[in-house]
Amino acid sequence: MYGNILVALSLEHGISAHALSTARALSSEGGKITATHIHEPPNKQIMYYMEEGVAEKSYRRAKERLAERLKDETDVSSVLLESQSAGRAITEYANKNGIDCIVLASHKPGMREFFLGSTAALIVRHAHCSVHVLRL
Repeated sequence: MYGNILVALSLEHGISAHALSTARALSSEGGKITATHIHEPPNKQIMYYMEEGVAEKSYRRAKERLAERLKDETDVSSVLLESQSAGRAITEYANKNGIDCIVLASHKPGMREFFLGSTAALIVRHAHCSVHVLRL
């Protein structure tokens, strides 16, 4: 079905296995699956009050956690993106890298978002490819 799939993972939640299995089901034979996690660096105003090197340490830790999560996933490559907006980072990466399907999970939103979480809604609106949203 799809030759180049991007799976957005939140390493804080245990939903990545479901997202990866969905990507495999949607992938055409020989298709490429890339898993991503968005590292949100601390806000610049907050950085003023934090010890030096905390942002770099946080980035390294996120990279380690992504590698740990995917250690048994031999058919999945990974990329760690850094942005204050997960939806924008995922969409820009997908649009620039020929992704033809994005797989992501969405939380049950409140009234403000109503049908989709804010990250999923942004991706659905701005991605140039198909988007599969898993309601978990």
